[in-house]
This record gives sequence, C-alpha cells and structure tokens, in this order.
Amino acid sequence: MIVRRLKDAEKSGRKIVSEGWDSTRLLLKNDNMGFSFHITTIYRDAELHLHYQNHLESVYCISGYGSIEDLADGKVYPIEPGTLYVLDKHDKHILRAEEEMKMACVFNPPLHGKEVHNAEGAYELDAEEVKD
Repeated sequence: MIVRRLKDAEKSGRKIVSEGWDSTRLLLKNDNMGFSFHITTIYRDAELHLHYQNHLESVYCISGYGSIEDLADGKVYPIEPGTLYVLDKHDKHILRAEEEMKMACVFNPPLHGKEVHNAEGAYELDAEEVKD
C-alpha cells in the first residue's frame, strides 16, 4: 500500500516548479502503478502551448477557471471545477488560466518525476527520477 499526503509531497523533490505552473507528483513510474498522478497548479494568466507526444493525459479541474484550445480544429473549451479533459490523441493544445487552476492529472506512461516541458511542449520519456 502507498500512502502519501499532498502537503508532505509539496515539501519534497516531488514538487516541480516551471514557467506558468507547478506540479506535485504523488505517484510516479517507480511506484509501479502503470500511470502517474499529479496535482498541478496552473498560474493565473498562464498560456501553455503543449503537445504530449509521448504521453496520454487525463485532467480534472478541482478549482479555478480557464480554457483549453484544440489546435487541430481551433475549438476552445471552458475549464471550470468539475471539468475533465482527456488528451487521447496526443493533441496539440493551448491551456489558458484566467485565474489560478488546481488540476488532478494522470499520465500514461507514468512520469519519472523531474520532467518539465521541452521546446515542443512535451515531456521526454527518459527523465531523472525522484528519489524519496
């Protein structure tokens, strides 16, 4: 059994801070669950151009407000508490936060822990692992 507390993980190497966001990675590849689970904060006024070429992602909005734009068709979808979006086709997208957003995120394959977005807005498959 794995038991972790968000407030403890936020004070460890599991919290990654980057431009426009931070992410506390509660489950990672070395936990052997087949996916990773994160609580991510998208900062107010952030505009993130993302393309997860190596991962599938599901995101549930816990709090805040913003939007996601699908670059394949130009559709923009509002994001508010209770919204789930799923990047099931390695979708190129723009995530915008009108106010700070807290998101619960699941990645497959799981992240190692130290990933930040590369120039294309993706996470690399091989990254440094978080050591507890």
